[in-house]
Amino acid sequence: MSAANYSNLSACFFGVAASRGDRPFLWAKRDGVWISTSWSEAAGIVSRLARGLRAHGIEPGDRVALVSENRPEWVLADLAILTAGAVTVPAYTTNTVDDHRHVLSNVGAKAVFVSNPTLADPLLRACAAENLFKIFTLEPWERSPSGFEIVQYEALQADGAEQPDEVREWSQKAGRDDLACIIHTSGTSGSPRGVMLSHGNILHASAAAEEILVMMGRVDEVFLSFLPMSHAYEYSCGRFLAIGIGAETYYAEGADALARNMLEVRPTVIACVPRLMEVLHGRVVSGLKSMPPLRRKLFDAALRIGMQRYDDPSKLSLLDRLVDPILDRLVRKKVAARFGGRLRALVSGGAPMNVEIGRFFFALGVPVFQGYGQTEASPLIACNRPGMIRLDTVGPAISGVEIRIADDGEILVRGPNLMLGYWRDEEATAAARRDGWLHTGDIGELDALGRLRITDRKKDMIVVSGGDNISPAKVEGVMSLEPEIGQIMVYGDKHPYLVALVTPDEAFLKLRDSADSEDAGVMDAIEKAIDRANAKLSPLERVRRFAVAPEPFTIANGMMTPTLKVRRHVVKKLYGAQLESLYEKRRG
Repeated sequence: MSAANYSNLSACFFGVAASRGDRPFLWAKRDGVWISTSWSEAAGIVSRLARGLRAHGIEPGDRVALVSENRPEWVLADLAILTAGAVTVPAYTTNTVDDHRHVLSNVGAKAVFVSNPTLADPLLRACAAENLFKIFTLEPWERSPSGFEIVQYEALQADGAEQPDEVREWSQKAGRDDLACIIHTSGTSGSPRGVMLSHGNILHASAAAEEILVMMGRVDEVFLSFLPMSHAYEYSCGRFLAIGIGAETYYAEGADALARNMLEVRPTVIACVPRLMEVLHGRVVSGLKSMPPLRRKLFDAALRIGMQRYDDPSKLSLLDRLVDPILDRLVRKKVAARFGGRLRALVSGGAPMNVEIGRFFFALGVPVFQGYGQTEASPLIACNRPGMIRLDTVGPAISGVEIRIADDGEILVRGPNLMLGYWRDEEATAAARRDGWLHTGDIGELDALGRLRITDRKKDMIVVSGGDNISPAKVEGVMSLEPEIGQIMVYGDKHPYLVALVTPDEAFLKLRDSADSEDAGVMDAIEKAIDRANAKLSPLERVRRFAVAPEPFTIANGMMTPTLKVRRHVVKKLYGAQLESLYEKRRG
């Protein structure tokens, strides 16, 4: 049964669990060994946790925050919250005390789930400031901080086991229009808002994603999860899609272990963000320099023919057509092995993907799909389809969703995936949803086949002093292809031309430091890289001057969101004076 046939998320989970029984459901590494939780075991845990929550005073409609790294217990706690009739409020593990206070006070949370004491310090300080003292933990704590009511995971289950088993009745009560979760936007341009998503919103997005997977044929899917589960993309299209189709999900040990985990898990589906693809692209390009000449020649041939096959297969020569199957075995099969060897979909979302990087992986046989969404749309709006992939687009709208382009180019969306609204912010809700259409704030266009092409964020468009509109995403995408450039943010609103803040690529710096020959210097190398990239851009889009940031843009320093998008307003606040000073200098 598809997710589309259930009345709520809890009923969907219990329905699928009943059919899957003792098959593996969730996987995590414990002491270096992958350990699974079966569907039937998970159903029992969720039942006990839900009854435990009710025993501890959690009532239908109460908001319960959830702060944890990706792990099976995150999923089980969330399902228990939903089964108890409460509302899940996921929060990022990277949140500061002020971030947590904003989330907790915004929704009026009644309790909090947290995994371990390391994550708990800023959260507990925020809880104390908000007079919130009920804490449920996902693992044992050696010490319980004074002043809080701490209930540990096993104890919560034990408390639930003593209560009457009314879970079957509870799991049928919520309807598709009832509130399921409040997910806060990642805040690339200001304070996050609490987006209210219903059970039906998420079920619709999951069912639509399932339809796309079915187009590739039915198999027992294996997901590898590493994006934050507090983000709508992973929450809906990663987790509830996996639940709806009865898939196994492995939780990666972390971004640094992702390459190793792919070899161990051999996933069929990975949800990723463009930044990961940029990092993987950089590693492959860097590795080419140490390849023997013959292998490099084979790789280049596979890349050239693959890109031509993507652009226009009718222009492949007879020799290319004869050689291509050989290159599949000698080159592309080895690339596929790095992803585990059975990957069916590498789905990029959360931000626009660089088209050239997408073409690069597509040419090497990696099944790249690009999707588009927003938290306010649960989040899936459009996605590429098998057999009609164009990576300069995000594909057509998902099933049941309409897209139209407003007169000013803004993308408008209508369908059952649209949010209920922003939590306790009627003014913002009315501005975002007008006449049944979600005003996305993105600029785009539709091609003849209904595929959506994103050109920029409406509010991120740079308007130079001459009145011309410039897409920073396009310029940054071209610049980031240069191996010397790790990260870049362009700047120039109300100025005559563009300047940029750059962080050098780490692999480039290591290669430079290990080189025997003298190097002209980082600044000169970046200047040459920018000059090469400028040659591919129009005069208006070219970067005239640049500065090197003293540190990379990271989640820890607040310059990137947990899904690796640059927080432009934070970067501008930190380095605005430095960027402004570039207009007072002459480039040598």
